[in-house]
Amino acid sequence: MTALYSFGLGIGTQNKNGDWLEVFYPKPLLTPSDAVLKAVQSVLGYQGGNQAVALNAEQLDKLAAALANAGAPEQAAIAVQFKECARPAVLTLLAGDDAPGSVPEGYLKLHLLSHRLVKPNSINLTGLFGVLRNVAWTSEGAIDLEELPARQLQARLSNKALSVDSVDKFPKMVDYVVPAGVRIADTARVRLGAYIGEGTTIMHEGFVNFNAGTESTSMVEGRISQGVFVKAGSDLGGGSSTMGTLSGGGNIIITLGNQCLLGANSGLGIPLGDRCTVEAGLYITAGTKVALLDDQNQVVGQTKARELAGKDDLLFRRNSTTGAVECLTNKSAVELNEALHASN
Repeated sequence: MTALYSFGLGIGTQNKNGDWLEVFYPKPLLTPSDAVLKAVQSVLGYQGGNQAVALNAEQLDKLAAALANAGAPEQAAIAVQFKECARPAVLTLLAGDDAPGSVPEGYLKLHLLSHRLVKPNSINLTGLFGVLRNVAWTSEGAIDLEELPARQLQARLSNKALSVDSVDKFPKMVDYVVPAGVRIADTARVRLGAYIGEGTTIMHEGFVNFNAGTESTSMVEGRISQGVFVKAGSDLGGGSSTMGTLSGGGNIIITLGNQCLLGANSGLGIPLGDRCTVEAGLYITAGTKVALLDDQNQVVGQTKARELAGKDDLLFRRNSTTGAVECLTNKSAVELNEALHASN
């Protein structure tokens, strides 16, 4: 073995049986140096493959020294900090981009996305739902659902408040990663594993799933479903929706090109090219029948929306008289309000 795909030194939460519930990686590495790999081999005898190794204080101490000598001072400092921590530590090593086989592996891949080290749909997340555990996300962190009643009772008896914020396989992103240059009005609506590009604003009703997100400057007031990627300068209006691979999109990857606009309460089930607009309230799916208009607004043909996927400069609208869905060329790019997109 000559290289690693990814390296993550983390701390997490286990249930009473020692099963991992979640893992936090402060600074995951994509394609770490050979020196880092040799440091791991010297301490743990690593021989390759995807592994998640629980570390004790002695191993963390040795690993810190080896990483420092390998020219990885940040990782060495993390190992030193973890040595003094009461939470269990884990070193996750990915030799290749295989499907995640454990909770630590799954969380490392989600961190790679939210740290902007990989983009949506570029990393293998096959079977992730089956790997991650459904847990209670509380004011005291992740709690195994079977252990939750006892923890709630314990909190009451101690005159403490234990708040359960959600019961889910995915935590909110900002509890693990806060990307630079973004605004997120309601942090509970962005899952770990979202890729939020610098310059993005996510308003209160905006939602971004894992393995989905925005390239850079965008205003999100709608839903970005799993697998959907929004390119630079595109906006999702209030109540708009995109069809992800988990919500009926199948194997079709939905993207919005540069400078697109989904109007309020609209929906999208096909990929868009650049500078496209979908009228407010109009839901476009692959099978939607679309009347094609010329520059005189005359119908010159009819097709299904899937045949227009990925094409630039299109305006989708509904005829207010007949109700027919129409498409015409719209060569004026969507101009975004720079003040709304300012993140700082």
